[in-house]
Amino acid sequence: MKIILLEKYKGKTYQVDLDNGETYFWHFDLICEYHLKEDMEIPQSAVEEIAFENDFRKAKERALYLLDYRDYSYTELFKKLEKNYCEDICYKVMDRMVELGTIDDRRYAERLARHYTEVKKFGYYRASSEMKRKGIPKTIIEETLGEYEDTVYERLFELINKKYYRYLEDENGIKKIKNSLVRYGYSYEDINAVLDEILSE
Repeated sequence: MKIILLEKYKGKTYQVDLDNGETYFWHFDLICEYHLKEDMEIPQSAVEEIAFENDFRKAKERALYLLDYRDYSYTELFKKLEKNYCEDICYKVMDRMVELGTIDDRRYAERLARHYTEVKKFGYYRASSEMKRKGIPKTIIEETLGEYEDTVYERLFELINKKYYRYLEDENGIKKIKNSLVRYGYSYEDINAVLDEILSE
């Protein structure tokens, strides 16, 4: 097939029309790299290769743009890209992001674990659920949250004293406290142990 039109479209993007009726919009760098020009014969394999490289370039730029605003897990970012690009391109972009160090599930998990436990005061189950939703692998969730096991009682004491102390006077109030702390992700066993200690004082 032959290139019948090659002209600047917008910014560094060029419009490429082929004599079979297909139109592509490729980056200027690829135009130069493949020495494309009007009236040039170009095989189908080259068209597919350039189209893939062009999409890879766009997907990589999209990934870096998203990562400028916040961290993503490997799975989370892959799903974002998959909405607009084929699987092969997504894998290639993700490999590049890992290589660059912009995607690191463990680093991201450590940050999330610290935020959910120290700032949000979540228990293991709630924090684990939130991290799983963001695509963090189970083993990394367990390892990073495991570092906060010894602060469970401390967090429960703080939550009860700050938010629920006024409900400690009757049975209905204590029931409300327990239900709320379960939603925070704490086990009944830990909740009961801390409440027993507070009430005994």
